[in-house]
Amino acid sequence: MLATKQQGVTLIELVIGITVLAVALTLITSVLSPLFVRSTDPWHQVRAAELGHSLMNEILARSFDQQSDRSGGFLRCDEGGPPCTDQNDFGPDGAETRLWFNDVDDFHGFGAEGSAILSNILAAELNDAYRNYQAEVFVSYVDPDPITNRSPLKRIDVIITTPTNTEIIFSAYKGNW
Repeated sequence: MLATKQQGVTLIELVIGITVLAVALTLITSVLSPLFVRSTDPWHQVRAAELGHSLMNEILARSFDQQSDRSGGFLRCDEGGPPCTDQNDFGPDGAETRLWFNDVDDFHGFGAEGSAILSNILAAELNDAYRNYQAEVFVSYVDPDPITNRSPLKRIDVIITTPTNTEIIFSAYKGNW
């Protein structure tokens, strides 16, 4: 009878093979994992664009100033009518809430320090649709007169922060005309 030679691997060879495989998989995973996070960026950017565009449309639908004539626009603030609101007084007028904002500077400070609950114009919450998104609004005069601290042009900046902490800024101007 002929003796057959047995073939196989030793325990040491098996442990070395598993170790080499583990190191290789770790290297491959560490190279690919940043790509997994970045693959969601376009989706978040589209969602942020939807939210920012919607909020900006809502703001631009309001009048230029609290002192503006809302019944036809014959008298504009600072032009024969009462003076426009001072930039230091931007923000909600008294206990005014978002549903009752009537001019663009009422939105100044909206969402600062995470105070804004994302909702649509009818106050229906959007937190489930925009989980971990944040919105902030800042309004300022463009090149204000140094004496009156006012100008016929307001800049509105809407800053949307995505769940990956990317800030997307939308800007628009509202004129007193």
